[in-house]
Amino acid sequence: MLQNFIASRIQAQLPFEPNEQQVQLLDALGVFLMSTDSEKIFLLKGYAGTGKTSVVSALVRALNELQQKTMLLAPTGRAAKVIAGYSGFPAFTIHKRIYRQKSMAEFRFQLADNLYNHTLFIVDEASMISNTGTDTAFGSGRLLDDLIQFVYGGEGCSMLLLGDTAQLPPVMQPHSPALERDKLLGYGLKVHEFTLTHVVRQALESGILHNATLLRQQLLEEKTSEFPHFELSGFTDICKLGGVELIDEIQRSYEGAGMEETIVVTRSNKRANMYNNGIRGRVLMKEEELANGDLLMVTRNNYFWNKPYKEIDFIANGDILEVMRVRKHYEVYGFRFVDLTLRSLDYDWEIDARVWLDALQTESPASMNELTNRLFEAVAEDYPEITNRRALVKKIMENEYYNALQVKFAYAVTCHKAQGGQWKKVFVDPGQLNEEQMNSDFYRWLYTALTRASETVFLINFPEATFLTNK
Repeated sequence: MLQNFIASRIQAQLPFEPNEQQVQLLDALGVFLMSTDSEKIFLLKGYAGTGKTSVVSALVRALNELQQKTMLLAPTGRAAKVIAGYSGFPAFTIHKRIYRQKSMAEFRFQLADNLYNHTLFIVDEASMISNTGTDTAFGSGRLLDDLIQFVYGGEGCSMLLLGDTAQLPPVMQPHSPALERDKLLGYGLKVHEFTLTHVVRQALESGILHNATLLRQQLLEEKTSEFPHFELSGFTDICKLGGVELIDEIQRSYEGAGMEETIVVTRSNKRANMYNNGIRGRVLMKEEELANGDLLMVTRNNYFWNKPYKEIDFIANGDILEVMRVRKHYEVYGFRFVDLTLRSLDYDWEIDARVWLDALQTESPASMNELTNRLFEAVAEDYPEITNRRALVKKIMENEYYNALQVKFAYAVTCHKAQGGQWKKVFVDPGQLNEEQMNSDFYRWLYTALTRASETVFLINFPEATFLTNK
């Protein structure tokens, strides 16, 4: 049968002999690919270490050999870079592929027409896809709705959603809608579903994946009201780290793996700021407020500074940028700004842009909103002759200071900002913990933080009771 032929071609691309569950997945993929249903979708859920990325990579290579078209997508630039790395094929952000700017004069993007045909869209890190209707700059504001509408607007197109239900859901949402079968059925789609649960033997030899599996098991058994327990004995890729050793270990990581391959993951913006300032002062020995070589993370989508660059659709929330050159400083409207030349770590471009320095140290969305409102009112005072509110807002939205990039330092970030990315060295600091904080949300946070690491995890500030003495 043709579906068995497809499954065998995928298996031939695997770098290992698949286990029984993976063989079942290959068969299910064969059935899906040969199905004649016009609106079919494959929902592939799998925990860390179950081999889902290896199977999907093999799928992409097999379909390429068979001259069947695929398109790799992910929610963020860093997540797209990860899937491109493990599959060997180009990947793009969802936003870059499914939206197009209405006009050069507008900071709004409408759903594009799907001009692809008979293409399988493979979307990694689907747990991050939101559907809240809040980001109204893009289409309907509901990313999952728009993604479904785009893909199935193309002739003979279908989709595979790939994700991990143990990871954090989108911000302010209790679940990941893109990983819920009933949600997908609600679109009128024929849902093929498979969940990989068996962690492969090679993965269990990793202390990171071994401990991530323990966390996931407690999530499944709803045993999240007590401290998690780490098993470190016998593993070299996960270890606890005291405060005295922290600065030296970060320094070693920067010298060995590199600054771009090292990240500190925390639970709050306030703690991330503390780490960022400490790392800049004590590890990087930077005295200036902002200097060449600094790494910055964009904290709000920006549609202004990309306009002279045709290859850049917009500068996205979560993009990591390196400061290549510090240029002119400004003090205006009661705030401070600086012009920079910036290099994207996830894409191949450089850009000149203005950065809002006062945004660097804000500790919450509320405090950032307060600053933004103050800047809005200050800019509005420049245009006393404009009495129409709509015309005034339009004028302010064109102001280059009001459109300054909002960024934070990117040496330490919250887990939601790290999600979808991968670094060789990950330092995980949960802050001050007590048993009242133990719940499924914390376990998902910790599981997501651990699985950002490809080489080593350092556990900082965890209570001694969380570490078991024997493996």
